[in-house]
Amino acid sequence: MPGLKRVLGLSDLIIYGMILVQIIAPVPIYGLIQERSNGNALPTILLGMVAMMFTALSYGRMTQKYPFAGSAYTYVARSIHPNIGFFIGWAMVLDYLIIPLISIIIPALVLQRFLPEVPFPILTLIIVLAMTLVNLGGIRIANKANAALFVVTSAVVLLFLILACKFLYAKAGIEALFSIKPFYDSTTFSFSSVLSGTSLAVLTYIGFDGVTTLAEETINPQKTVVKATILICLITGIVSSVELYFFELVQPDWRLFPNLDTAYLDIMQLVGGSILFGIFSAIMCLSQFGSGLSGQTGAARLLFGMGRDNVLPHSVFGFLSRKNQNPTYNILIVGLIAFLGSLLFPLAQACDLLNFGAFLGYMGVNLSVIWSFYLKPKAQHQPKLWKDLLLPLIGFLFCLVIWLGLPQVSKISGFIWLFIGLFIIGIKTKWFQNRIVLFEFENQKENL
Repeated sequence: MPGLKRVLGLSDLIIYGMILVQIIAPVPIYGLIQERSNGNALPTILLGMVAMMFTALSYGRMTQKYPFAGSAYTYVARSIHPNIGFFIGWAMVLDYLIIPLISIIIPALVLQRFLPEVPFPILTLIIVLAMTLVNLGGIRIANKANAALFVVTSAVVLLFLILACKFLYAKAGIEALFSIKPFYDSTTFSFSSVLSGTSLAVLTYIGFDGVTTLAEETINPQKTVVKATILICLITGIVSSVELYFFELVQPDWRLFPNLDTAYLDIMQLVGGSILFGIFSAIMCLSQFGSGLSGQTGAARLLFGMGRDNVLPHSVFGFLSRKNQNPTYNILIVGLIAFLGSLLFPLAQACDLLNFGAFLGYMGVNLSVIWSFYLKPKAQHQPKLWKDLLLPLIGFLFCLVIWLGLPQVSKISGFIWLFIGLFIIGIKTKWFQNRIVLFEFENQKENL
């Protein structure tokens, strides 16, 4: 059976992950985070980083044990039980499908402001076709596109920081560049408000786990993927903190924004005028395109992992193109679903659903570490209380609190999705009389 080729290194995974997460991830939701946290956006980003670092460590450890495509589905299915793994994988499919869906809607809405005469469905169709064509070219081409987008986005962020420093210096001198208030303001800070804001701020980190879907295409995945997942969370947290630090210095009172949904554009207008406003509108489109490109890549490979195990029809979802070793059918399916979803779901509802699948998957991965390394370790592995139990347990509890705090409508929609999955696995297992038979990787040991 054909396998995926190992061509990606650490820098490739970090670029892929940063594009999927987005270097400007907290920017579109900045105003909403400020409102929910009562002006404590920066502490929520930092708390979210700590929470995600625990889960990133768990992802890295499970990739060491199972360096194969499939992400959370593979880890839970192979460590705990195949049927439970299916549910986790099915929840993560929802997450991965929504990333390109959102990444189609946002740039289409931005473009429609400049091209109001072009119908919204036409704009979304053009965007999804572009994403799909790039991904059909293979992982090398997609990775080159990601690298270019990463460079352009980074340059615009750097431009904003320079102009923000210039704006603040002209306003009150060098002292205006340094303040403790974005980190801690005694007049507004409370743990409850920060915790409330964190449930939204963690959206900044959604997608860091996408690099694990490329494990079979990574050189030395046991070490490389571990480093990549942790570094992506750390880099995202640091860059996001710097961005929000200057956002708050430029406009300390979030209540003055006329529209919290577009607060970041008001800040761009303040520090850079109409030029930066226009540039940032363009870069938001490019960044979302890159995120959707990476999301489509991850979704296709997650479906491939499930198709290879014949959980989903193998002839379609387990298919690899002989020309470029690419899951071609899955890429086309994800593109079609994203396009149809952009016509059916409003942006707000799509964002609410994103965390439902993601945090179920995160909880599953943390439990997989406990099961594999603490409860059911191999004979040569001596369980360690801190490393094998407490660290993944802390990650699980963080994710559980966030998941329980999701809006009711997202939970209802998410459980409907899980019910569809229950029907599928019920048919595959003759209503749980059998268990899913997982793909055997013995013929790929020489690649590990």
